[in-house]
Amino acid sequence: MSVVRIQLPDNSIKEFDQEPTVLDVAESIGAGLAKATVGAQLNGQKDVVDLRTKLVDGTRLKIITLKDPESLEVIRHSAAHLMAQAVQELWPDVKVTIGPVIQNGFFYDFDSPRNFSPEDLEKIDAKMNEILKRDDQVVREIWPTDKAIEVFEKMGERFKVEIIKDLGEKEVGIYRQGEWFDLCRGPHVQRMGQIKAVKTLHTAGAYWRGDEKNPQLQRIYATAFNDKKDLNKYLDNIEEAKKRDHRKLGKELGLFGFSQLAPGSPFFKPNGTIIYRELQKYIQELYRKYGYQEVLSPQIYDVELYKTSGHYDNYVENMYFTEIDEREFSVKPMNCPGHCLLYKMDLKSYRDLPWRVADFGRLHRHERSGTMHGLTRVRSFCQDDSHIFCSMNQLQAEIKGVMEMLGEVYGQLGMPNYKVYLSTRPEKRMGSDEVWDKAEAALEEALKSLNMDYIVNPGDGAFYGPKIDIIFIDALEREWQLGTMQCDFNMPHAFELSFVGEDNKDHQPVMIHRAILGSFERFIGVYLEHTAGRLATWLSPLQVKILNVTSDQDDYCQELRDKLFELNIRVEHDARSEKLGFKIREAQLQKVPYMLIIGDKEKEAGTVSVRLPNGETKYGLDFKEFSEKLVIEIKNRDLTSSWLVSE
Repeated sequence: MSVVRIQLPDNSIKEFDQEPTVLDVAESIGAGLAKATVGAQLNGQKDVVDLRTKLVDGTRLKIITLKDPESLEVIRHSAAHLMAQAVQELWPDVKVTIGPVIQNGFFYDFDSPRNFSPEDLEKIDAKMNEILKRDDQVVREIWPTDKAIEVFEKMGERFKVEIIKDLGEKEVGIYRQGEWFDLCRGPHVQRMGQIKAVKTLHTAGAYWRGDEKNPQLQRIYATAFNDKKDLNKYLDNIEEAKKRDHRKLGKELGLFGFSQLAPGSPFFKPNGTIIYRELQKYIQELYRKYGYQEVLSPQIYDVELYKTSGHYDNYVENMYFTEIDEREFSVKPMNCPGHCLLYKMDLKSYRDLPWRVADFGRLHRHERSGTMHGLTRVRSFCQDDSHIFCSMNQLQAEIKGVMEMLGEVYGQLGMPNYKVYLSTRPEKRMGSDEVWDKAEAALEEALKSLNMDYIVNPGDGAFYGPKIDIIFIDALEREWQLGTMQCDFNMPHAFELSFVGEDNKDHQPVMIHRAILGSFERFIGVYLEHTAGRLATWLSPLQVKILNVTSDQDDYCQELRDKLFELNIRVEHDARSEKLGFKIREAQLQKVPYMLIIGDKEKEAGTVSVRLPNGETKYGLDFKEFSEKLVIEIKNRDLTSSWLVSE
């Protein structure tokens, strides 16, 4: 009989007479470990497999327990089954479909004759907790496909039958908890009692398999955690997120709005436009530092451009088209093809490279109406978009330069917490595998040389090249994709771009696609929620508000207002005959960083009392000192008030 050897993370070896399951290995180590086991990672892979998985000889095993963050995937996967069981125990006529794990939770789609109400969600929560107390063992069974189809047909579970038939497999996995069971690949917990904290969140409509032609279902969103403390923190964050919703803040602060006559295309009001332009101005200043040149490119192109670039074959469903003079044109969804035309207008030599061009042109992409969301998913937008054309031997330096610029921008904006993903070739792509090997290796080499931690995201690259994605983690620990960089050998080849090298021969440049903030619209939406609308002074639409106690101080307030205006500070004087407390409260709601409180004492002494962003008030300050420090704070784009840092 051959011995099956399993290697553990400490390089120790466990030997078995036959192929053990993950749980068998855990039990051989200790009862405590076995009780906490919920899954495993095999041979260095990130995917978590079921604890019932049999292990072959030589497997490198990392056991996942309830203490490991990776256990959340298993917990939530099992909690989806828990919720489906609770729903069917409450309403036996409801049919189940699918229930995947998503970021921060899971959902399950139901074919239900009723629309689930908030009161129904409370009943589901209570039923789930009742089921958890039973602590049923979770058992995996393997059924022949014919049996599975027969059983689910008798149950009237037509959606399950459709899934099984589409799988086209001889056998399917069934997970049973008590009398209830569901079709599933896993992974799942040992016993339902391993789920310690679960909560329904809200409902939504959904179409079967996302197709509007299919039946409409009832979707219930929920989440689960390893303990109630983490669940409560998450629920608190949800409530905080409602307060920070950029759509709510945008309305309250008068930043932007939408019209049904231009769906998905935001209108920026004067206050919102200030934020937009200040961000753009900041990026433009960095362009000078990092050697970029700004260009302008057309808004509409003949579709032949996009056939050459590959967008017509790979991106057509996201494009807008029109016909002019019996020629088909498209509104540009991205700048890169136009920049390739711009590159070709002049002969380039190696002395001209790297050629870094930046374009704030407006872009238009067709997003499905159901996916649009405030500023974070729109049809009309502008990116801090740039393309770098360089030689192969300049590529590493250029990639590093982009990452350096990105680090500077995110640090300046108080966004140091982000993840870096290396997204590799998608299934639908242009170019040869050899070219993709070269592009992926270039990005990976740069990240390694910068000693940056990164996560490989297989298959999520652009159709023309692999990319580095920047996933920002906001104040509520939510993840947002913002900055991006792609390494592209394919588009320069498609457009026959070249430069004359030192050897007087033609060479093909490499093209780097790059955005730091991403779209300004999306960034502003994310940043408003990250900061709860409390922007640094340099970004604030209104930087100073002057509040007089009575009309006796109007002339002095106007004098202060004029002096600040001359210093290019955005200032207003609230001269209304309202109570001071009322005016302060309004300025707070407007999230104005500084308020100058002016009464008779300040007028007589020629001073100002300043209410700082944190609510603290400094009395009797010299106006010149205040204004000088404020000018420096704005010029330096400081995140924190100069009056709140240690002096």
